[in-house]
Amino acid sequence: MRYAYAITSALLLGGTAATLALQSPGSAQTAQNEPGSMVAASAPRAGAPMSFADLAARLQPAVVNISTTQRVQVSGNPLAGTPFGDLFGGGDANANGGRPVTREAQSLGSGFIISDDGYIVTNNHVISGGEGPNAGVVSSIKVTLPDRTEYDATLVGRDPTSDLAVLKIKATNLPFVRFGDSTKARVGDWVVAIGNPFGLGGTVTAGIVSALHRVTGQGGAYDRYIQTDASINQGNSGGPMFDINGNVIGINTMIFSPTGGNIGIGFAIPAEQAFPIVEKLKGGLTVKRGYLGVGIQPLDEDIADSLGLPKNHGELIGRVEPGEAAEKAGIKQGDVVVKVNGRDVTPDQTLSYLVANQPVGGRVPIEVIRDGKHQMLTAVLGERPSEEKLASLNSNAQPGLDPEDEKASQTATRESLGLALQSLTPEISRQLGLTGLVKGVVIGAADPSSDAAAKGLQRGDVIVSVNYRSTATPADVAAAAGAAKAAGRRSVLLLVQRGTQAPRYVAVKLKQG
Repeated sequence: MRYAYAITSALLLGGTAATLALQSPGSAQTAQNEPGSMVAASAPRAGAPMSFADLAARLQPAVVNISTTQRVQVSGNPLAGTPFGDLFGGGDANANGGRPVTREAQSLGSGFIISDDGYIVTNNHVISGGEGPNAGVVSSIKVTLPDRTEYDATLVGRDPTSDLAVLKIKATNLPFVRFGDSTKARVGDWVVAIGNPFGLGGTVTAGIVSALHRVTGQGGAYDRYIQTDASINQGNSGGPMFDINGNVIGINTMIFSPTGGNIGIGFAIPAEQAFPIVEKLKGGLTVKRGYLGVGIQPLDEDIADSLGLPKNHGELIGRVEPGEAAEKAGIKQGDVVVKVNGRDVTPDQTLSYLVANQPVGGRVPIEVIRDGKHQMLTAVLGERPSEEKLASLNSNAQPGLDPEDEKASQTATRESLGLALQSLTPEISRQLGLTGLVKGVVIGAADPSSDAAAKGLQRGDVIVSVNYRSTATPADVAAAAGAAKAAGRRSVLLLVQRGTQAPRYVAVKLKQG
């Protein structure tokens, strides 16, 4: 995934849609896409439009270029990262002694005016200094209108989780546009994207809605986008996606590209998600989201088969955070959540998305499947932590493992799962860096040709349970696998612990024969 953003690559809320004009009281200025204007009059009949010219002429004045000045640290060694990097390690003045130096950098993106008194919407990543140790510090934000008028912008508010930000410039009687209702968009509808790709200036492209509710796989509470084939490139980030009537139905945010250029797969934040957040940021408020406190896994085909459930309906609880809403509500590891507040949990409408769009402190009914039976629970939601804290809860640090012993390798292919197993002794537990609370059997080796190996299981992993049955010995695993075969199942569901990582569920196909 790449942001449609000049210097950022390889990165990636909900609410009620609205069509309110964002207009200052007493202003004579009307929205550029007001009903009855040239936009509405020029809307084409059913079928391919003759031209987008009238639409573009009316909307372009409200789309702006956004540039930032940042101070970033770069290596003081001109040969850093090369085999000759050590040549400048001795205090050379030109290399600053190899120490990092601070330099000025610029970034470019797009945005659009939502009120005639100068409020502007863009992406957070357009006006932030990036993430990680090489993140820059933004010292100024400049907005350039299509007529080349420049303004210094003030950051009103930003929300990294939804990747939205609101700016303000000191100006009046500006052209502006309104949010529309993205829930009415259909796959195949015409859309128009306006932005500033590669800093070239105002550029108009057109395409269709390629998909709705697209989950890109990058995770998070708002991994849910409008996909389009309208040409979007670096620098388009933060620019608007319009429907054929001139309403903003999306905010262009990312592209999928192995090269950094457009290949016809772009993503926009739907207006139904963006509008409520923009309104809060515009009012100086902080965006708060519901939080259940669980680690989740999609219910893919193998996991669904191991549980005897239909696939893609519900999500599996892999972890329950102590003291959070889920634990207090009685949700347990291994539950399959199928509904939140009456809405189905599906790949297009994930558990994270549904929960995040519930109010903090709200009492939310949650339907789960436990041991094959439906249960209704009620959770009082907490507040979703920052993305940084959530990432720390899913740390992928792995402990070192002892060399594989030959005996385990020889027996790996004899097991029904393609795994050689042994009981988890205190000594092995210490070697693997496990806490005393972890119980189960440890994998000594995995048959490279087995499904278990293909799913990433390896020496040192601990199988805590099989189909929710605790496993204290290899015989327990064999018995659970035998019971699954007798029930006509093709797979079993393993709960696997690796080092200090959070446990995860893995559906492993049984070896036939």
